[in-house]
Amino acid sequence: MAGVPVIAADGATVTLGETTLLAPTTFEVPPGEFWCVTGGNGSGKTTLLRAFLGSRSLTAGTCSVRGEAADLAKPAHRRLVASLVEQVPVARDMTLREQVTLVAASWYGNSPSTAERAGEVVERLGLSSLGERFPHQISSGQFQLFSLALTLVRPADVVLLDEPERHLDSDRVELVATLLTERAKEGTAFLVATHEAALVEARDGRVDLG
Repeated sequence: MAGVPVIAADGATVTLGETTLLAPTTFEVPPGEFWCVTGGNGSGKTTLLRAFLGSRSLTAGTCSVRGEAADLAKPAHRRLVASLVEQVPVARDMTLREQVTLVAASWYGNSPSTAERAGEVVERLGLSSLGERFPHQISSGQFQLFSLALTLVRPADVVLLDEPERHLDSDRVELVATLLTERAKEGTAFLVATHEAALVEARDGRVDLG
């Protein structure tokens, strides 16, 4: 595997009493690669993402980002990792475009270029015509794309996504696969838990949890 890994698991294990939530798992993802986590329900896909996010403690082994243990309490870790693992918080009284721009501004500062960056993400995800709507005015599939926009508009060395295909039709899944592949080529490492064949086919690597 070429390159120094930005995401690494070494025997990462999570148990709860006598129940195994994540069997020992080892792999490495270098910068600029799009990896999928596959496996049946209950195999530990979401648990693994939460371990890299830092919201799930390991029973044994390690999960690291840029060589440091995943720790949600550390600002440096939060700056490195963007995620759509849990539902992202949204404001009912702000439009989709306003909220994506706000997230961008919180990382890049409030400037015309920030608004342009937000607009590009909104457009790439096919949300331009919905930009002035509020979250309660859109469908579940559109809300999923909006959640992805909120996640992808910010800078990150690592992006963790849990079933980004949720509620999307096949055309939108292809759009997301293309966008993630493009972003990976710019240097971001992706770890994506998915059942979707279009995403698995687009990936550079795969972690199969069985």
